[in-house]
Amino acid sequence: MQGHPEVVACLVALLRGELAARDQYFIHSRYYEDFGLTQLYTRINHEMEEETQHADDILRRILFLEGTPDMRPDAFTPGKTVPEMLRTDLALEYSVQKNLTDAMALCEKHKDYVTRDMLLTQLRDTEEDHTYWLEKQLRLIEMLGLENYLQSQI
Repeated sequence: MQGHPEVVACLVALLRGELAARDQYFIHSRYYEDFGLTQLYTRINHEMEEETQHADDILRRILFLEGTPDMRPDAFTPGKTVPEMLRTDLALEYSVQKNLTDAMALCEKHKDYVTRDMLLTQLRDTEEDHTYWLEKQLRLIEMLGLENYLQSQI
């Protein structure tokens, strides 16, 4: 089934963003593992797996709409410290929220409600899970101090 070219192009851009998110979470999870921060490692590794699933869903939809995927992740700069990594991940999630919202509006414009609904599921995951959790971690660092927060993540 041939999709609208604007929707397909938008999905290709979303795919590149999800691949970058996957890679950013991948490197951050391995930093946490190397630091011995087991709880952060486990959570961020889970986020990497979810971003991989989001990318897979978008990839499958592009192929269904007879588009050509672009598997080159967007450029990103990973954080080096725990607060930097959390802030970088949060900025990424805010960007994903905006991109998904814009993409859903485009899908509605072209009456592609199946794609819109798929993106809505990803938006809910982004807002209710990823973003909320990252905001909470940064609040905990402010409330507890970095040393106490890090100790709680071992």
